[in-house]
Amino acid sequence: MIEIENVRKSFGPLEVLKGINLTVPKGEVLTIIGGSGSGKSTLLTCINGLEGIDSGRIVVDGTDVHAKSTDLNKLRRKLGIVFQQWNAFPHLTVLENVMLAPRKVLGLPKAEAEAMAVKQLTHVGLGEKLKVYPNRMSGGQQQRMAIARALAMSPEYMLFDEVTSALDPQLVGEVLDTLRMLASEGMTMICVTHEMKFAREVSDRVAFFHKGVMAEIAPPEELFGAPKDPELQAFLAATH
Repeated sequence: MIEIENVRKSFGPLEVLKGINLTVPKGEVLTIIGGSGSGKSTLLTCINGLEGIDSGRIVVDGTDVHAKSTDLNKLRRKLGIVFQQWNAFPHLTVLENVMLAPRKVLGLPKAEAEAMAVKQLTHVGLGEKLKVYPNRMSGGQQQRMAIARALAMSPEYMLFDEVTSALDPQLVGEVLDTLRMLASEGMTMICVTHEMKFAREVSDRVAFFHKGVMAEIAPPEELFGAPKDPELQAFLAATH
């Protein structure tokens, strides 16, 4: 499981996480909603160790992410992360992009890395695009390639940071369908999203962040159906 204990994080004078406490057990799908600047994306980068924290602890399967003794590269094999920008290597084909990390980081032989890449690209519906270069694909296809690239490392947890926000509206659905599929297969996921319908359908729990505080967390039917926090009530009224 992922355990977050009283985590605080500032950028200069701005405190963006103000004592977050949260536990995400294996198999749960947690979505995080809230306005921009509420600390949602920062939390994901702290869980993955891309950002340091000022105080508190983040523990993944018993390993303290921010302890000096922690091998972050090893830990990140468990923690796939996909951002809103897919950052593919333009000079490599889709297959080569997805093979890269299993080869370089896991040290898999070429044939094994290729088999894993083909499997995950097929899994996200890109089995026909193996030899294509990323710039020849739609944004939705590129984002699904980024998901396949993270899955090729065989992570136990997936972190998704606003993965549909850079996409044209007609492409959002295909990426959300991929996340729905992963959720149905039991992947443990933390999704920062502004797609309320997706949060309502897919989540086991939804957390609402406001100004660095987790103001409310509940199952989706409770959080959307009977929100208690006044800021959440205002946020949901504005997003309808």
